[in-house]
Amino acid sequence: MGTRVVLAEDNSLLRHGLVRLIEGAPDLDLVGSAADLPALTALIETQTPDVVVTDIRMPPTNTDEGIAIAATLRTKHPEIGVLLLSQYAEASYALTLLADGTARRGYLLKERVADGDELTDAIRRVADGGSVIDPTVIEGLVAANRAKPSELDALTPRELQVLGEMAQGKSNASIAAALVLSERAIEKHTNSIFSKLGLSEERDLNRRVSAVLVYLHNR
Repeated sequence: MGTRVVLAEDNSLLRHGLVRLIEGAPDLDLVGSAADLPALTALIETQTPDVVVTDIRMPPTNTDEGIAIAATLRTKHPEIGVLLLSQYAEASYALTLLADGTARRGYLLKERVADGDELTDAIRRVADGGSVIDPTVIEGLVAANRAKPSELDALTPRELQVLGEMAQGKSNASIAAALVLSERAIEKHTNSIFSKLGLSEERDLNRRVSAVLVYLHNR
């Protein structure tokens, strides 16, 4: 059995396109789609998906339904991943989504899901307990807070690169491939990052989550 996915998107044309992309992946099993929050909530309770892919804004209020369902699931069903789709790079939404941890959470811009591989890869990463943060959202956070004193000032440019890749939910192996470095070098950089951010005494998973939150809040 593949990864069970529930989809919520109120735009019917986009919803049908997303359905085709997800159904086209042999390891993903789309078990339902919805156009509003009540229908999505019902699907989650009846289908017990592994991942919910949802628009941030949809009926009934078209404000932050996706954020609300992610918060509810973090408490009621922490094993269910949530991948939010948005038309805009809303840094505040990303911070709210990740406030209680980055595990099984993702935030992608809708323009990026035109590439089916990007969408399906993000679903897989979230299902596996990782996180996905759209690079455009990270760039917006950096630009908005560039002049503000930061806990990240102690990091070297290379360490900031490594932390930026970590914030996208990548493993050390994936970061090494992206930056054309050895895994040993990435391990040294991450240990230095944890030390400089005062995270040396925590468990590795907690250190990665804490470091990413420092990055998002201060860049």
